[in-house]
Amino acid sequence: MGDATFPGAGWEGFIATRFVPLPDSQCQIDLIPDPQVPARCPCCGRSCSLIHDTTVRRIRDRDLFEYRVWLSVPIRRVRCITCGVGREALPWLAPRSRLTHRLRQHVEVLLTLLPIKQIADLTGLRWHTLKSLDKARLARDLPEPDLSRVRYLVMDEFALFKGHRYASVVIDAETRQVLWVGEGRSREAIRPCFQWLGPHCEHIEAVAMDMNTAMDLEVRAWCPRARVVYDLFHVIAKFGREVIDRVRVDQANQLHHDKPARRAVKRSRWLLLRNPENLKGEQAGELKALLDLNQPLMTVYLMKAQLKELWYARTERAARWRWTRWFNMAQTSGLAPLIRFARLLKPYAEGIIGSAVYRLNTSVLEGMNNRIKVIKRMAYGYRDSDYFFLKIKAALPGNPR
Repeated sequence: MGDATFPGAGWEGFIATRFVPLPDSQCQIDLIPDPQVPARCPCCGRSCSLIHDTTVRRIRDRDLFEYRVWLSVPIRRVRCITCGVGREALPWLAPRSRLTHRLRQHVEVLLTLLPIKQIADLTGLRWHTLKSLDKARLARDLPEPDLSRVRYLVMDEFALFKGHRYASVVIDAETRQVLWVGEGRSREAIRPCFQWLGPHCEHIEAVAMDMNTAMDLEVRAWCPRARVVYDLFHVIAKFGREVIDRVRVDQANQLHHDKPARRAVKRSRWLLLRNPENLKGEQAGELKALLDLNQPLMTVYLMKAQLKELWYARTERAARWRWTRWFNMAQTSGLAPLIRFARLLKPYAEGIIGSAVYRLNTSVLEGMNNRIKVIKRMAYGYRDSDYFFLKIKAALPGNPR
């Protein structure tokens, strides 16, 4: 209805000739080429008067008031004397696209504010279309990190899917910017990170991580100057699982004749694992009574405290002395779980001692992992890992230096 023309509406090179209302609050605007604006070659940009053929394409534009706007556009293929036949270049429409630049820009703004499902309901665009737009936006707009200034790295892993499927993440310890994310936690999975770092590996001075052998070996292979630093939290948590829990269970099994004492030992797990400053109410008294009555539990509890002191040594020499003393005490303790743990920990001693020189830890990344879980939960999970990793980088851009 209506055949009046509407020049200058944002469709350069075309004139709107007709507005047609459609069901469900939609409308169609028919366009025709502006006779005063020549078609242009998509390769060289020259004006072309020779038209090879024309195809009418239905294009989605930004909403007009309550209407969802569709454009009926005759797209021409031009014959350029230099480049041959090609589809004309339009400044307001990307090649092969069915969305105008105006609509794409509007959607990209919404993608920074709302989940995709809500934008799909608002605009009527398909979820997969919006996801493709968002992925392209992220890949285009994410700033490249300045690798020349990266000196310290933190590496960790997080659960990607159920079923023990993990991804690895690497951040700049100083700016807290996510530098790299990749699926898997093996040496082969982590290697692309160091291939991406390339010659900048020579400038890495220290890398903080948990006791992940794959990460450790790959760092040593690619970063000859880097010192590996093991995180306190992961080592102490491992000590709690493999030593304190094992000794507690063994002691409970030996007290089968004394049911009250056996019950007290069995229920003491969190008393033994919790830091003394975090005990509440009567818990401090309960812990003291338990340790006074059970020498093996007293031993492993004190050895845990001594092990933590390694990370607070003022110098590397002091840390090395503390490690030697702790290891010797563990070997003469007479407790099999403690002796076994000390021997397993010995190959990692240099990474623990290194914390005296480089005060790095993975606690910052643990907080980031919580943020990653929120991103995944908001989207009810991601099937496209590359898209998920781009979302992580965008959400954790780091702090300016």
